[in-house]
Amino acid sequence: MSKVILITGACRSGKSSYAEKLLKEEDDVLYIATAKALDKEMEDRIEKHKSRRNGKWSTYEGFKKLDKVVEKSDKKYILLDCVTILVTNLMFDRYEDFDSITMEEVDELSKNIKREVEKMILEIRKKDKNIIIVTNEVGWGLVPEYKVSRIFRDIAGWINQYIASMSDEVYLMACGLPLKLK
Repeated sequence: MSKVILITGACRSGKSSYAEKLLKEEDDVLYIATAKALDKEMEDRIEKHKSRRNGKWSTYEGFKKLDKVVEKSDKKYILLDCVTILVTNLMFDRYEDFDSITMEEVDELSKNIKREVEKMILEIRKKDKNIIIVTNEVGWGLVPEYKVSRIFRDIAGWINQYIASMSDEVYLMACGLPLKLK
């Protein structure tokens, strides 16, 4: 029986490490890395993540059509890190100018991102695989000054809620410690 686990929390709360720890005894893992190495800082972060992984794990780098990636994978376990970067990439894949975007376009963008995530989770269930999904909890700060940041915060929050509703287990990380929410 498939299992969907969502791990959320603030930046540097230990989400990725905890997700990796849950699968440390498994070799049959596909790691879906959604980040793009756009600058030296991100390159460094990606290399640190890679160095912690089990050397037997397979890696897929991308953020689109992840249902097809799941469908084609022969791995029983999948670790997706992370949803908030996936959301960012899908947002900027569709739009560049967020200052003039309409609320109708934001709603459509949000629906499209939700569909992408939904198709992936449904494929997980269909293929009887297990997935651990890492995401950031982004709504605990001030209201962002810039429109693009508010749009991102809102979409990420909606997507996190949706994934949590489809998850079997949900953990909130704080100070490297997991708190089971569901």
